[in-house]
Amino acid sequence: MLGECALVPQDSPISNSGTLFYNTLFDENASCHLALGRGFSNCIKNFEKYSQQEFDEMGVNTSMIHVDFMIGSDDMNIVGITKDGRRVQIFKNGNWAF
Repeated sequence: MLGECALVPQDSPISNSGTLFYNTLFDENASCHLALGRGFSNCIKNFEKYSQQEFDEMGVNTSMIHVDFMIGSDDMNIVGITKDGRRVQIFKNGNWAF
């Protein structure tokens, strides 16, 4: 299951440094990425008030793994679709569109 989806612009400090740290906690901040496995419950407002069962009901994935896959590029374009069907450009050429 999907545990994380991170939108990171190509024009980020880590990416602009041109350094490969060989440490996922740093390197993942150089590019958009997805992670399979455990989701982060601390991203939910007032997360400390919820039980594990409530996180499960919210769809927060519980897993022993969390593996990141970098997917960003200089030509990445992302278009979101709103509930009413409007298309909104989020990323254009690897960076925020707004």
